[in-house]
Amino acid sequence: QVQLEESGGKLVQAGDSLKLTCAASGVTLHLYVVAWFRQAPGKEREFVGAINWGRGSGTPDYGDSAKGRFTATKDVSKNSVYLQMDNLKPEDTAVYSCAIPRRVGTAPGRDPNAYETWGRGTQVTVSS
Repeated sequence: QVQLEESGGKLVQAGDSLKLTCAASGVTLHLYVVAWFRQAPGKEREFVGAINWGRGSGTPDYGDSAKGRFTATKDVSKNSVYLQMDNLKPEDTAVYSCAIPRRVGTAPGRDPNAYETWGRGTQVTVSS
């Protein structure tokens, strides 16, 4: 059974840093495009970033809100992907989730509907 589990979310102050973890079981995570999305109350799910974007090249891709502040990395030995978030802002407050598509080698893009397996998410709250 494929499972993704996020962790690391908490209450922080504006300007702080936070590192989220997406740990996988039942799947070799680094073979997939792994995307991070976030959803704030009353808002649509938003693409944050993804690793393995270039069909295994490892080059990450980021949404506009994350560029220059967030960094996606992976640890093959731990079967995990990370999202380092720096200079956090109150508007970064959301539930952050990681997701993978159905098949290895697919490039699902930024549309959340193209991803099949999701974690339950981790809450990040940034106070001003």
